[in-house]
Formats: sequence, structure tokens, C-alpha cells
Amino acid sequence: MYETSYRRAASVAEAAQMMANAEDGKFLGGGQTLLPTMKQRLAAPSDLVDVSRIADMKGIRAEGDGVVIGGATTHAEVASSDLVRQKLPGLAALAGGIGDPAVRHMGTIGGSVANNDPAADYPSALVALGATVVTSKRELSAEDFFTGMFETALDDDEVIVAVKFPGAAASAYAKYPNPASRYAMAGVFVARSGDGSVKVAVTGAGQNGVFRMGAMEAALAGNFSPDAIAGIAPDADDLLSDLHGSAAYRANLVTVMAKRAVAAAG
Repeated sequence: MYETSYRRAASVAEAAQMMANAEDGKFLGGGQTLLPTMKQRLAAPSDLVDVSRIADMKGIRAEGDGVVIGGATTHAEVASSDLVRQKLPGLAALAGGIGDPAVRHMGTIGGSVANNDPAADYPSALVALGATVVTSKRELSAEDFFTGMFETALDDDEVIVAVKFPGAAASAYAKYPNPASRYAMAGVFVARSGDGSVKVAVTGAGQNGVFRMGAMEAALAGNFSPDAIAGIAPDADDLLSDLHGSAAYRANLVTVMAKRAVAAAG
């Protein structure tokens, strides 16, 4: 690991100031992606600005019929929250399936969302639920926030303060995990709103990260059952293909995981 300066911020404003004064700084949440990357000498930030102890970035609270989750809230806290389990059971289940217990107790929702790994779980939930990403500067819809593989709309000195999730009548997530990393080879989040509209978001399979399945959404709006989407699959030309699975294999996984998510949502 290269030499770096470590600083712990006590507030969002202080974190922004520390980052502005850094030559090539990075925000540090749970460190589950950044620190291994540094150990492999694939990243060498001049400064690490730790935001994991900022009180305004932690915790889970109700807002209307939805839920607001602080950016420094861990996956384990999301998974075990009675509020999240009650209002958004799909999100709680998703958080409980990330990595292993060590990762879930250190990793944060803000860090995962900011990294936007194409196989990360949270992006599918944010897009399917129509979430809003609250940063130190502004608010962005999930679909405007995620711009490509490992890319987001965040500025270098911008940190995720919270994520706002609206309520949903039903929600569920199903993924096929890589047996070694537990990242999603294909993960599908399904959310149905009170008016009957449906969103289906896919992670782990797309060449450009998370994406929606419009054909599945239309089919499920008329008939919310696994059978309604049994014959629908994404175009394999748009999917990842690697040693873990071909694009055609992932296309089939998307359909299978989508059916499982719909069945779980009930």
C-alpha cells in the first residue's frame, strides 16, 4: 500500500473541506472496496477522509411512507432494521445477502452506491424503488445518479449523505451469487407501487451496470406473477461475458432471478 494521510471528519462540511484541501483524496466509508484496491496498488490517494463516524450520515428513519437511510449506515444495520423489514422487505433481504458478516458489519450503503460496481446489489434496489441520492451538494434520482460501470454523477468532492426510498406495495430481490465473491452474476429487484405500476432493475449482468427491464415491467403491470415474464429475457449482446458465465447464460439467469423475485414479492 502506498503512503497516504488519514483524516477523520466530524461533519459533512468538514469532510468537504478536507477533500478540497487534498491533492488526490478519497472518501472512506466502510473501506470494503477502497482498502483492498489500495493494498493491490491499484489506487494511491494522497488522503483518506473517513466519513464513517459522521452522525448526520448514520441511521434509518421513516419519512412519509418511505425510508431514509444515512450514507454511513452499514449493510448489517439495513438488514436488521425493523422499519426497513416492514416497509421495504426486499431491501432488507438484499442487504442481508451482501458478502459475509464481516463485510456487512463494515461496508456502508453510501460507499457501495458511490463505487457503483456493476455486480453490486444496491443499485438495483435504488433504481427499482425510485430512490433519491442525497449528497453534500444536491439530490439526484437513482437513474440520473448511475451513469455507467463504476461511474456515477458524483463530483470528486461530493459525498453521499443519505438515500431516500419511497414506500412500495411489494418488493423483493433475488440474485445468483458468484460462489467465491458472492457478488451478483445476475440480481433482479422487483418493486410494485400502490397504483400497480412495476419496476424491474437488473445488476451483475449488464455491460454498463444496472439497467431496467421494460418488457418485464409492462408484463407484470398486467399480471404480477412469475408466469407473466417466463418468456422475457434481455438481449445477450448487451450483457457481460467472462470466465464465470457467458452473456447467454446471464440472460437466462436474469429471467430466472426475476421470476424468483416476483414470487417472493407475492
